[in-house]
Amino acid sequence: MKHILPNVFSSVIVLSTLSVGTTILLEASLSFLGLGVQPPTISWGGMLSEGRDHLATSWWIGTFPGICITILVLGIIFFGDWLRDYLDPKSE
Repeated sequence: MKHILPNVFSSVIVLSTLSVGTTILLEASLSFLGLGVQPPTISWGGMLSEGRDHLATSWWIGTFPGICITILVLGIIFFGDWLRDYLDPKSE
């Protein structure tokens, strides 16, 4: 455990942050298709789906939820990468 756990820890961090990002994208995709959470519950995928019909006149209805999804997923991935670099025992 003393030798294996520190070397596996960085891989676990990367895989967990990637799975969180994948889960967010999966939920938004399912909500966009109408298979996710139902309309009284707010979802970014549902916002994208509702804004799809109004892109010609009100482009911000569909654009800003898409930008927020992108920023959130990239932020989580970059945070995981930074945490892996910070906690890596080999980088000292």
